[in-house]
Amino acid sequence: MNYDVIIIGSGPGGYVAAIRASQLGLRVAVIEKGNLGGICLNWGCIPTKSLLKSAQVFEYAKNAADYGVSIQGDVIPDFDAMIKRSRSVAESMSKGIQFLFKKNKVELICGFGKLKDGNTVEVTGESGEKTVYTAKHIILATGARSREVPGLPHDGQKIIGYRQAITLDKQPESMVVVGSGAIGSELAYFYQSIGTDVTLVEFMPTLVPNEDEAVAKQFERSFRKMKMKIYTNSLVERVDTSGKECEVYIKTKKGEEVIKANMVLSAVGITPNIEGIGLEEAGVIIKNGRVEVDEYYKTNVESIYAIGDIVAGPALAHVASAEGIVCIEKIAGLNPEPVNYDNIPGCVYTNPEISSVGLTETEAKEAGYDIKVGKFPYLASGKACAAGQKDGFVKLIFDAKDDKLLGAHMIGGNVTEMIAELVAVKKSGITGHELLKTIHPHPTMSEAIMEAVSAAYNEAIHI
Repeated sequence: MNYDVIIIGSGPGGYVAAIRASQLGLRVAVIEKGNLGGICLNWGCIPTKSLLKSAQVFEYAKNAADYGVSIQGDVIPDFDAMIKRSRSVAESMSKGIQFLFKKNKVELICGFGKLKDGNTVEVTGESGEKTVYTAKHIILATGARSREVPGLPHDGQKIIGYRQAITLDKQPESMVVVGSGAIGSELAYFYQSIGTDVTLVEFMPTLVPNEDEAVAKQFERSFRKMKMKIYTNSLVERVDTSGKECEVYIKTKKGEEVIKANMVLSAVGITPNIEGIGLEEAGVIIKNGRVEVDEYYKTNVESIYAIGDIVAGPALAHVASAEGIVCIEKIAGLNPEPVNYDNIPGCVYTNPEISSVGLTETEAKEAGYDIKVGKFPYLASGKACAAGQKDGFVKLIFDAKDDKLLGAHMIGGNVTEMIAELVAVKKSGITGHELLKTIHPHPTMSEAIMEAVSAAYNEAIHI
């Protein structure tokens, strides 16, 4: 059967590209071997946010007295119910994509897709039958999986990846989490919040090492306040799983330490799913473990494209979606604006939350910019204090020459909802003075943005 576009993979890159293709009048099919929505909807973004919300509600209940609410009796987390709710939310979102596919006349082909050449895909179904499909254009959107590193081979029981971590049958009493990126930090926070004794190990000098240094320091303080054990500048060399508990051997600056825990969660990055999909047979070039593409995601093979986690760039759901739209619009003959990778927001959904876009203060200085920096603490925010979320701040970095925003770095309540304003500011070229004169509602967390601008220009009123 012949299509205008075949997309292999239905994650946030694949399914968004498919729907946009249909909107533009293209006949499109999506090949998917699992549940619609890929890792993001089924095993990543969505189910983890459900678990984090459960942890937040539990924290509120435990600390209800701080808000003038009396709860009689013990507040106990129901781990099984949390996991079930998380799976239910993920299943609901996956079914939502089924509805969108039907609404937009996107054809779904169930099975494992493999390139045969630039216009042909062979699909292997559940029972092993093989069917061949052809298309003018093929988009690879096969995503990624949890990365395994030496010394931490996943066994699915004692050494696990994020997929097992969100579907455990029983809450572990203790856990070592290796890696403090978004995945590691979020799951470390979740388990520590509901009573698991968590140790977080990070190879780099700070937690969340891609964030601004001030954010990273505040983040570590918040985690330590939860009684989480933190190791930075540290490396897990090996794990002995022969006994009842794991013995985790950690190399630190002070020497080797051994920690015992029920379980080890490896969250040290991802590996692109590029094996077995026919890249070699089709002649597609791979560079540094990723599919090489141009600014419109075309590979070296004229009719084959690739988006999302299998190409260079941030492995984020919203990036994959943006890439998918640009790719399809180019295929359809439009003239889309390429994705600007200097203006990609990043978020960590712990408590406190983290969000950021653009250059850190250190990066801006190293790039030679003369900068103005404004910082507004949540301690001075009426809304943050009323919400009981005093830990955090908004930090903004401007180019002193033209007043343009270079970077925004926030930690605290609601900051993942606030970052979009600063992404828009950076994209549109609004100056710091223009942002300062943009009236923000009071009392809100978002007015901390205006206050941070005022601090950068020595016009601060509330600090």
